[in-house]
Amino acid sequence: MTFPQLSVELGIGVAFVGVLGLLIGSFLNVVVYRLPNGMSVVSPPSACPGCDSEIKAFDNVPVLSWIALGGKCRDCREPISSRYPLVEAGVGVFFALVAFWLWQTLPQMPLATNEVVAGILALVAFLWLAGVSVALALIDLDTHKLPNAIVLPSYVVGGVLLAVAGVLSGDTEALVRAGVGMAVMWLAYFLMAMLYPGGMGFGDVKLAGVLGLYLGFIGWGALAVGAFAAFLFGGIYAIALVLLKKAGRKSGIPFGPWMLAGAWTGIFAGNTLWTSYLALLGAA
Repeated sequence: MTFPQLSVELGIGVAFVGVLGLLIGSFLNVVVYRLPNGMSVVSPPSACPGCDSEIKAFDNVPVLSWIALGGKCRDCREPISSRYPLVEAGVGVFFALVAFWLWQTLPQMPLATNEVVAGILALVAFLWLAGVSVALALIDLDTHKLPNAIVLPSYVVGGVLLAVAGVLSGDTEALVRAGVGMAVMWLAYFLMAMLYPGGMGFGDVKLAGVLGLYLGFIGWGALAVGAFAAFLFGGIYAIALVLLKKAGRKSGIPFGPWMLAGAWTGIFAGNTLWTSYLALLGAA
């Protein structure tokens, strides 16, 4: 497969998606704070937690407003956590990386109309996963929970978008892999939750199916690497906590962030890593 050359169009497209990510990141800050507390994510409008004054539109520009205000509320001067601009900027960069990665997977231009539409649908699907990944990782770190309100709709959004993209591009094998990946990862995590109820929650089980769907769509190598990397990252994190005496051997740690980190490792580099591994074994 050949890849398109870097171009002005690519730069503009990636920049546009990055700016979209900044805006989505601002909304995700609201989701991460409100959803675990049983609050609506759409109303009332955002307000300062210190003085409860509504945040004005010109003070709600991602990253820039926080810098302009010196990280403090305009009205009461209560400090505003640096987590807000960091999430906004992080999601912006994340979205841009996803757009650039997907561009690199496209065949040489020009593309047929159905391939263009398939590419757009795939981009939306993976941007959805990127946004969901940030929200779930932060919520799990804060509360040790993976809300159904985020995880379950991802089956529908990811499944529909990837299915249509696969049909339009003629890649029916990707659809089979996606279905197998979803089922295998859900079942594997379900069995672990049954065998080790204290170490694996059902939130992890439900998230595993979503990640298996996306990883399988990318390839068998992505599925294998993404599934393995979650336990590698989680294990390293747990060992580090024990060595630093911030946790014991029986301490529970949020596993969702490491599942997500492993999945994105599989998405971005899984097929390449898997091929290299097989070549090392002489099986490729």
